[in-house]
Amino acid sequence: MSTETIGSSDIVRRLTEGGLPPRSAEQKRDLIERCLAVLSSRKESTSEISAFFAPGRIEVLGKHTDYAGGDSLLCAVSHGFVFFAIERETGSPLTIVNAATGESIELSPDTSEAAGSRRGHWSNYPDTVWRRLISNAGRTLRGGLIVFDSDLPPSSGISSSSALVVGTFLCLDHLNGLLSSEPFRSELRNREALGDYLGCVENGRDYPGLPGTSGVGTTGGSEDQTAILCARSGELQHFSFSPTTFRHSVGMPDGQVFVIASSGVFAEKTGKALSFYNRVGARASAIVEVWNRRHGARFATLGDIVRQGDFDPAAMRRLLLESESAFAPESLAGRFEQFFRESFEIIPAAVASLEKKDIVAFAGHVAESQRLAELHLENQVPETIALVQLALEEGAAAASAFGAGFGGSVWAITDEVGALEFLSRWSARYRMLFPASAAHSRFFVERPGPGAFSLF
Repeated sequence: MSTETIGSSDIVRRLTEGGLPPRSAEQKRDLIERCLAVLSSRKESTSEISAFFAPGRIEVLGKHTDYAGGDSLLCAVSHGFVFFAIERETGSPLTIVNAATGESIELSPDTSEAAGSRRGHWSNYPDTVWRRLISNAGRTLRGGLIVFDSDLPPSSGISSSSALVVGTFLCLDHLNGLLSSEPFRSELRNREALGDYLGCVENGRDYPGLPGTSGVGTTGGSEDQTAILCARSGELQHFSFSPTTFRHSVGMPDGQVFVIASSGVFAEKTGKALSFYNRVGARASAIVEVWNRRHGARFATLGDIVRQGDFDPAAMRRLLLESESAFAPESLAGRFEQFFRESFEIIPAAVASLEKKDIVAFAGHVAESQRLAELHLENQVPETIALVQLALEEGAAAASAFGAGFGGSVWAITDEVGALEFLSRWSARYRMLFPASAAHSRFFVERPGPGAFSLF
């Protein structure tokens, strides 16, 4: 389409056709119009334009499991990013504009600026994507103008950063035909593989045939990117990771919706929360090192160790309590307990409960996941702990903190009828307990939504 013929109503319609509820699509009209205004003001030499939607995600279960080779239960949300892209000549710079703030960055094809110099700022994410794609493509890429806006609360655990990564990739793929060219075509055969790769783009690790670069600074996995790319409306999806493997999906309980509370405690993973976030991952890596050293093995992840046919969790616990590493033995044993039970006991049991439509049993598994996070992950803050408890007191069927932690968000499941009244009570009680954090919080109703898609 062209900038002369496109209008906000066209894009709202496309969002609805892609699977967003009409109300959610309509709420993006302001975002769309800000982006179109930027595009109009830039007066690029070409008028041909492409556009994409990339959602945030809910980590229903799977706290810090993906990068350790564990499992997650995921869905997308209807809040997310809209992206617009206009192509330029090969070798020209890439300009990216945040329509909400008016900020813009220009990235050179030679990527001469020091990697990591943008950490703590939104531009760190598209900058990292641009660098990695130039490196992996082994050629000069076509630049362009990308304009985006979002209705996701930032740094809130709903994966706004990974949605920005995914949307930037989709724009650059469209401009350069990456997925239809080598080496990407051979390595990225489906959306699960693309989710794996974009996780490596963020964490800087190698992907088979596509060597790593610096990453954004975190040592995470590919859970967020997978949910953003692979989600389906109305479904919760069970994945295993390293590599990403789809297990199966289960529907949302009848008549139930998510109510999301972003705590207002911002957890920018490449900013102030970086060292805390990476420490949780480092403990998982330390467990693998302890096991490999004792057994003369070369396992890459904790999940690989556990999936051995003769693995004995009691033997692992004994080994960790006797181990020597940079972390206290009790800390490593607790981290193993959380990972093992979350991935291999809680998530399978929770999915089985949902398939039987047993919300009471499901709630019990969720409560155990939250308890283990508070006790062993050490990534909860008073606000997220309180939000879980307040949601249950106000009648939620189940509630859990999710995301990286050290701030972020909490989901609650409640009856669709009365969800807004529940939201009002929940948010009012939170404001009374944590007025400073609540000033930056957001509460909204969500249903499992579609993964990222092209608008035109």
